[in-house]
Amino acid sequence: MQYILFEDDSRFDLLPLTFTRPVSDLRIGIDRLQEKWARFLPHPPGISAWDYLGRWFNKFDPTQPAILLNAKFIPNATFVKDLLDSLPEGCYLVNELKEVVAAWLSPEDLARFQGILSLGTAWAANNPLENLKEISFPTPNIPAIRHPEHLFQLNGKAIRDDVAWFQTHRKSEKISDRHSIVYGADNIFVEPGVKVRAAILNAEDGPIYLGAGVDVQEGSIIHGAHAFCDHSTVNMGAKMRGDTTIGPHSKVGGEVANSVIQGYSNKGHDGYLGNSVIGTWCNLGADTNTSNLKNNYASVRIWSYKTGRFRDTGTQFCGLIMGDHSKCGINTMFNTGTVVGVSANIFGAGYPRNFIPSFSWGGAGGLTTYKLETAEEVAQIVMQRRKIDFLEKDHEILAEVFKLTAPHRRWE
Repeated sequence: MQYILFEDDSRFDLLPLTFTRPVSDLRIGIDRLQEKWARFLPHPPGISAWDYLGRWFNKFDPTQPAILLNAKFIPNATFVKDLLDSLPEGCYLVNELKEVVAAWLSPEDLARFQGILSLGTAWAANNPLENLKEISFPTPNIPAIRHPEHLFQLNGKAIRDDVAWFQTHRKSEKISDRHSIVYGADNIFVEPGVKVRAAILNAEDGPIYLGAGVDVQEGSIIHGAHAFCDHSTVNMGAKMRGDTTIGPHSKVGGEVANSVIQGYSNKGHDGYLGNSVIGTWCNLGADTNTSNLKNNYASVRIWSYKTGRFRDTGTQFCGLIMGDHSKCGINTMFNTGTVVGVSANIFGAGYPRNFIPSFSWGGAGGLTTYKLETAEEVAQIVMQRRKIDFLEKDHEILAEVFKLTAPHRRWE
């Protein structure tokens, strides 16, 4: 039996992060959702992605029956076992929110599957579930990523769960630098090749994970829970507050709190980043600051691509949501709850608007279109610095996003 991670229509609530990846490719805690699912399944799952992403991310055999699993749930061993035990052939499971949690599809039903599996929406028009039996499967205590802010809100628990799994299944290295101060050493998991020099690591309130080849430079202060993924760098004097994930091959400095950087992005200088999610191949210029709390302490509203208007997050704390390949110049100031699309280039004095469309160029003084060809030239240079080629996949995805987001650039 093959297992396939699918998306429901929450993927549209997760834009701009899911313009360039399926939900299963989102990172929370130490690794991506697809890697968390793989821990608890008999063999690694395949992936089903929506529309233009499918060509590059789909990995499954359409001629074989499949158990489809909703990628947005953050799995644990008990949840996955109960789910599989509760799913007979020819059935699908729904939770108390009427979300499809899992489905058993025959090859004939799988052939009708068009990348979105949900009930009561436009995506149900050719729904492969119509011939299956519905079974109730409550999920009251299982966290799920339904909106971008859930990535940082649920990140602390995800780090704790991931480190607990690692400690059970793998062996940690030790921090041997005699000039570093370590609190809660048993709560720190260290992969091979880590370098820590004259830093302070406090894991008393939450675990700290240091991935392979991580470089923690002099004067850094790290307070758990915290995850530094493979080959990330903590620059000198950084202040790293809890419930934060720094994705692979990223560089961070200044002050960072309760944020998730997906990977291959830099916030290397002074400035504050809090309650935020940053995509891949992003760069925050020196002294960039994000506001994560309104002066009147009101609930933060952020842009919703799904509805085309601002929505209430229901939380007081929300900073910056930034899509892949976006960048900002030095001294950029982001207001509370700012959403930046894919491949935006932001610079200049003052606060830019709190919704910046994909492929925007400019800032508070006004925006124009960041030409696709120019954005791709920059992406190619940035990726080559990490010895990664800009491929046809990258071009086709960015070109599709450029077309999809044209209505947001109303000045065109």
